[in-house]
Amino acid sequence: MSPHRRSLRFWSGAVTAALALTVTTVGQASAADVNNARNAGFESGLSDWTCSAGSGTTVSSPVRTGAAALQATPSGQDNARCAQSVRVKPNSTYTLGAWVRGGYAYLGVTGTGTTDVSTWTPDSSSWKQLSTTFTTGSSTTSVTVYTHGWYGQSAYYADDVSVFGPDGGGGTDPGPTIPSAPGGLNVSGTTSSSVSLAWNAVSGATGYTVYRDGTKVTAVSGTSATVTGLAASTSYSFQVTATNGAGESPKSAAVTGTTNKPSGPGPALPKHAVTGYWQNFDNGATVQKLADVQAQYDIIAVAFADATSTPGAVTFTLDSAGLGGYTVDQFKADIRAKQAAGKKVIVSVGGERGTVAVNDTASAANFANSVYSVMQTYGFDGVDIDLENGLNATYMTQALRSLSAKAGSSLIITMAPQTIDMQSTSNSYFQTALNIKDILTVVNMQYYNSGSMLGCDGKVYSQGSVDFLTALACIQLEGGLAPSQVGLGLPASTRGAGSGYVSPTVVNNALDCLAKGTGCGSFKPPRTYPGLRGAMTWSTNWDATAGNAWSNAVGPHVHGLP
Repeated sequence: MSPHRRSLRFWSGAVTAALALTVTTVGQASAADVNNARNAGFESGLSDWTCSAGSGTTVSSPVRTGAAALQATPSGQDNARCAQSVRVKPNSTYTLGAWVRGGYAYLGVTGTGTTDVSTWTPDSSSWKQLSTTFTTGSSTTSVTVYTHGWYGQSAYYADDVSVFGPDGGGGTDPGPTIPSAPGGLNVSGTTSSSVSLAWNAVSGATGYTVYRDGTKVTAVSGTSATVTGLAASTSYSFQVTATNGAGESPKSAAVTGTTNKPSGPGPALPKHAVTGYWQNFDNGATVQKLADVQAQYDIIAVAFADATSTPGAVTFTLDSAGLGGYTVDQFKADIRAKQAAGKKVIVSVGGERGTVAVNDTASAANFANSVYSVMQTYGFDGVDIDLENGLNATYMTQALRSLSAKAGSSLIITMAPQTIDMQSTSNSYFQTALNIKDILTVVNMQYYNSGSMLGCDGKVYSQGSVDFLTALACIQLEGGLAPSQVGLGLPASTRGAGSGYVSPTVVNNALDCLAKGTGCGSFKPPRTYPGLRGAMTWSTNWDATAGNAWSNAVGPHVHGLP
């Protein structure tokens, strides 16, 4: 995280620029509209559809509705384009939609006679709706609707294609109507970090969307859901909508769910928290004892644990000599004092020079056992995953779940991926975070030492701006993490990283943009996220070197978020 501990990785600007397409808002059909697409659910194979280079086929799994869906696989210079000619009326507005999953997926229309449009989404492990609108020209009687993937990416799936609007006369599949709002929403269970919900089924619905405090948090196919990643002893408002190919119902009546008090020792983590890395080494920043760490920090990540000769195992050794004679007994006492003051102290695994590898069942067990042993020895509240040289999602998930089983529900788990690690839900870091969502505390991505990256709108952003912070955070917020599991990681001073430092004012503006919709740059998030967890910095030592300017400005702002 410091210039001595952080590596630089850069994303190809050419690729990201090629992917920068405009995402449009979801439209809904009116009662008089029909679905002009034929064989929209691929129930009749590829009838009415043409796929390039034999790239398309129909499959029985996964499907969103019915018994079939399209699977199309890019290969070489072919992007797996599947298209259909659809009859339309001139001078009319249509809503084009489809449900997709798998690899990168695009949906668009050509030949409109006005402005041809398209939309896309990065790869997704669950069904996601794409939708956009278009208007036909004065002489347009047919358009070409298409889906396609992206070169070098995995296969994508599509189902329930729709072109809702006036009947173009080309024949239609029977179109669904927008379902009614679900009734009977109730809280069926709570823990210190989750609320379980149940509701009545709605006729004609193919899925349901759950909202927490007005923000979409999950989509399910059944009539129950558990919302995780919540703060303990906190009340939340929940609503549910029903969805199908025609659109989304009005929201249900709201219910309030209150999480339990924390079951572990010490007070619960606050709703909005500040994380700071404490350096167990001297690299020119102010040398600190743990007791010296500014009180604005809610989570203190001790950097770093070290790898051992046993695959996956770690140990921790206090650098007493480098820290001016700081003893292990003093260190342990300071941990207890911080915890008594309501802080969480965790051990961080990794860093630029970290060589811990968890890539099989044995090393996963070694990791869990050794981290738990270190926690017991020093009294740490949990672990931070800061592996900058890659991780295996399958076995890191296994390791963290094993650690959770040993440590209990009070375990704190944080992650500090680099920007490139969180560009897609298929990336190992992102997949690990989603795999452990029910026990994950927060992901504090490093918005520094980075090249240009894609935002959630498909546009390319460069580090050092409000837009870079908000547009990249949006990927995590819309990609499956709860707002309470997303934090913004920035260096505490210009000396804290090789590049990417921004002033505390920029950090606070980004927090406001995401949590309240104010202070944004050119990028405006699709919704606000009042439950946003907060911010992180490398490091408390560099912060102290700069007179604690970062924590004095960002700390109160985080704690004052709604």
